[in-house]
Amino acid sequence: MMCKTAQNVHARQHGARFTGHKALVTLGLYAGVSLAALHAAQAQQATDATQSEQQGTDPITLDPIRVEGIGERGDGPVQGYVAKRSRAGTKTDTPLMKTSQSVSVVPAEQIEDQQAGSVAEALRYSAGVFTEYRGMSNQHDEMYVRGFSYVPRYLDGLDYGLGSLGQVEPYFLERVEVLRGPSSILYGQANPGGIVNLVSKKADGDLGNSMELTAGTDNLFSSAIDLSGILSAEKGISWRMVAKGITEEEQAGDVDKKRIAVMPSVNWTPNDRTDLTVSLMYQNDPDAGTRNFLMSRGLVTPTSSGYIPQDFYIGNPNFEESSRTQTSVGYELEHILNDTITLRQNARYTNIEADVKGMIGWSTIDDQTIDRRATAYGDELEQYAIDNQAQFDFATGAFEHTVLVGLDAKYSVHDGQYKRSNTSYPINWTSPDYGPIGTVVYDGYSYDETTKSRQIGLYAQEQLEIGQLTLSAGGRHDWADNTFEDNAAGTSTDYSDSAFSGRLGAIYNFSNGLAPYVSYSTSFEPQLGSNGSGAPYEPVTAQQYEAGIKFGPDSGRYQLIASVYKITQQNVVSRDPTTNLSYQTGEIESRGYELEAHAEILDNLNLVASYSHINAEITKDANPASVGLKRDRTPEDQASLWLKQDIVSGAFDGLGLGAGVRYIGESTDRTNTIDVPDVTLFDAMLSYDLASVSSRLEGAKLQLNATNLTDETYVASCAGSTSCFYGPGRTVTATLKYSW
Repeated sequence: MMCKTAQNVHARQHGARFTGHKALVTLGLYAGVSLAALHAAQAQQATDATQSEQQGTDPITLDPIRVEGIGERGDGPVQGYVAKRSRAGTKTDTPLMKTSQSVSVVPAEQIEDQQAGSVAEALRYSAGVFTEYRGMSNQHDEMYVRGFSYVPRYLDGLDYGLGSLGQVEPYFLERVEVLRGPSSILYGQANPGGIVNLVSKKADGDLGNSMELTAGTDNLFSSAIDLSGILSAEKGISWRMVAKGITEEEQAGDVDKKRIAVMPSVNWTPNDRTDLTVSLMYQNDPDAGTRNFLMSRGLVTPTSSGYIPQDFYIGNPNFEESSRTQTSVGYELEHILNDTITLRQNARYTNIEADVKGMIGWSTIDDQTIDRRATAYGDELEQYAIDNQAQFDFATGAFEHTVLVGLDAKYSVHDGQYKRSNTSYPINWTSPDYGPIGTVVYDGYSYDETTKSRQIGLYAQEQLEIGQLTLSAGGRHDWADNTFEDNAAGTSTDYSDSAFSGRLGAIYNFSNGLAPYVSYSTSFEPQLGSNGSGAPYEPVTAQQYEAGIKFGPDSGRYQLIASVYKITQQNVVSRDPTTNLSYQTGEIESRGYELEAHAEILDNLNLVASYSHINAEITKDANPASVGLKRDRTPEDQASLWLKQDIVSGAFDGLGLGAGVRYIGESTDRTNTIDVPDVTLFDAMLSYDLASVSSRLEGAKLQLNATNLTDETYVASCAGSTSCFYGPGRTVTATLKYSW
């Protein structure tokens, strides 16, 4: 977060930051004319001074205006497709070319061009990330990164949600960032695959406004607004309101999905050293979608009656219910004490409530009939998070230091209930009957539990620049306390853990734009429960070795990265098949390499490309038969390419063309007995700036999008024989947007 005033109008788009305390002049400085503009201002001031002397009056002295052409903030919007800075990897505003870890940034422009309907869809073209593995059942944003599932999501640098609970509307986001590999040094308990950080749209003094309407297949209709303004130029107070409403149907079963979401924010910049942003997010999904669990026999392999149709719905529309409400309020405060010390405090309260009732596939009765069970579950999460940071920027001789010291804390209460019926509800997929099912008796497996989690972390990090070499080192100690309450049994168990995490890295920036790097990082995750001997579980730990090379010349038009890594995760809970007791003897190893590029190849021609190879397998387990098994739902190979061309002259002036191809390699299930075949998918986009037709239509744009253009029928993934998912079929949308 950077200090801003009301003079920031359009600075976000045009790469300048204005911080004059009393200046009441709005400046729009484009990179190509900035010197000319400053020269003209100086010349005019000299003329005014001369005229004042001739008239016998005192010259007018203007308050100084400081202009810094930084072009981009690490926690703000990205100009185009190529991000240059990020806070995700260091919690400081650091160039990606000086970050010795793999970081991907998906900017809002790419999200809009591809019309991503979820965070998972926004990451389709990112290396090492497997999204939408539940296919059309995109009820949650669930991502595998480097072979590890349920990577945690952060919103503006603070933990958001729990597991797969919670889903943030992508229209609310300036950027989606993926920090790959263990990251406990900055974020505490975390998945070794990495984290996904969502950067929200917030008030910053920019006066840009937009509204849009979208219609598409599956009875999709949506409307959205992004409005902003100045409450007080003198006091440096600005506001922003982002909102969206959606209604559509699932591709299977015509189950409704609805959403209404708003995100207002206010920014207060009383001077050029203090910046406070307060934001609220409210998102209500009265119909949040379902999970369409299907059988591997009928999806991966045919039955005697062929394959189960892609639009077959295992549930019952007369029985299904799915709702979710999310409320989040927080603030980001920054104060610059002096040229050396900057203080920051970010805090947020989050409440998420979800209730689901539906049918799941249980077993195969015959080649046309599937047995089902009725289930119902509910979740409520209350989450408090705060992060206090002190940043010190100074030099000692030839060494330039950026030292970060922080203390963060989070507390959450998660209530979860689940119940299942033992009654059989068979359905014939060749002629499904969705009539009333009568009263459901939940006489099967159930639980009612509460988990209270507290974590406090103290961390320190040094980024040391010696010429073109940047070294980084950091350490963190966490104290985690968890209380598990079995509400049905009336029991409560406390668990306490502490762990140290660290990271070392080095990156060298050659003058030609190449930057090789190496890094080592660790992570930990507390585990609830006890082993077969009755002792509490130890935290799951992991280490990563990573090396790579980045390419980012001074032009800022390219961000390329090639990386290789090895992640080893220990203390994984595994079950002894002879005693049926659990022990922490498991180990998982993930090795791979990745290539990713964001580039503006030519003026108005943008490219996003990626390739990843992952070899993730179980290397130790209490069950010897599990050793060597590949990680489920992890394609060994993925590749993607997206090109976007804007035509700005000639007969096709105003036309925009986009095309993409995605390859998803073969994957398997938990037992490695189901082989999910690979698939190649195509996406396309066509847009037209209506101002090319008439100047009266200035700011209006029409855009058409199609995903899975050839309407390929494919299996997204299988976790087991009763939990396979079809991938989404073709979708087509038309969007009319007006900006002013």
